[in-house]
Amino acid sequence: MNKKTPPVNTGETFEKTDISEESGELYEHFRFVVDKKQSQLRIDKYLMAKIENASRNRIQNSAHAGNILVNGVTIKPNYKVKPLDAISIVLAYPPRDTEIYPENIPISIVFEDDDIIVINKAPGMVVHPGHGNFTGTLQNALLFHLQQTNPDNPDIKPYLVHRIDKDTSGILLVAKNELAQSKIARQFFDHTIDRSYVALVWGNLADDSGTIEANIGRDIRNRLVQSVYDDEEKGRHAVTHYHVLERFGYVTLVSCQLETGRTHQIRIHFKHIGHPLFNDESYGGAEILKGTTFTKYKQFVQNCFKLIPRQALHAKSLGFIHPSTKHFIFFDSEYPADLSAVIGKWRQYSSGRNTDNEQ
Repeated sequence: MNKKTPPVNTGETFEKTDISEESGELYEHFRFVVDKKQSQLRIDKYLMAKIENASRNRIQNSAHAGNILVNGVTIKPNYKVKPLDAISIVLAYPPRDTEIYPENIPISIVFEDDDIIVINKAPGMVVHPGHGNFTGTLQNALLFHLQQTNPDNPDIKPYLVHRIDKDTSGILLVAKNELAQSKIARQFFDHTIDRSYVALVWGNLADDSGTIEANIGRDIRNRLVQSVYDDEEKGRHAVTHYHVLERFGYVTLVSCQLETGRTHQIRIHFKHIGHPLFNDESYGGAEILKGTTFTKYKQFVQNCFKLIPRQALHAKSLGFIHPSTKHFIFFDSEYPADLSAVIGKWRQYSSGRNTDNEQ
């Protein structure tokens, strides 16, 4: 959410966009207008005094990554702030207070070099510890992997740049150092990351493609889920583009491209337009929402639910600028076994059903 302090008489203002707590994109964005009575001071020292728990190294990495702008221009770490300077800084995901322990958990590594690791995350795995999941997370598994493959560097650890839900499968990018993390965070902030998801949703969408645009924020009655709000003070702007891949009558397979990356964005957006994700319990998709009253149909859907006991959502691809080579790289993935199986069953059912006898 946006947190603002009112301007003071000296002319200093402050604004924080705390993305790390409200979205799947793990960074924080701050804006400052410097006090008109401020003496010249190195920008890293100035920002350390203004941003809680921001280390000098973290701020300098943001500067090296081009994430600090003064009056719209990128600056070097030794820049000295001046009265009424307008400062914008994107900080990569801050270290969590929770201590992380290495655990030998199998993970599917798609790509790895000195700067990044690309993972194909299995459904059911939490990305990082918290909210009762202190072990068995992707971060625990990555820490074990990094320590095993870098025995001479005991301080090595994974740096998260984004996350996907526990029961969502698919491609996830992780940095291996703070500078790479800072450079990737900027790409998420600038919305230049190319990412697509595949979802199976209830109902037969009216159009072959479309855009869902609705503000998303935490539900005031249930903090574990999101809601759509007309008021931008309650919900953050979110945009999802989609196009239909395949129609099965009562459900539709869609590809989704994210322009923003809010928590549960695809899930709440499709619920908002009346097409919740198949078997998405949190957003009303775990019941039979479309189809017939026939007992055989009900049993068919229940069998599908058993095949994919989670929301039918997969992070299929991810493209971005490599933090060191500056080349665009792209990673794609196959459907996981459960999603592939349920698509196959719906495809078979759709091709064989007699629509004249169904109501």
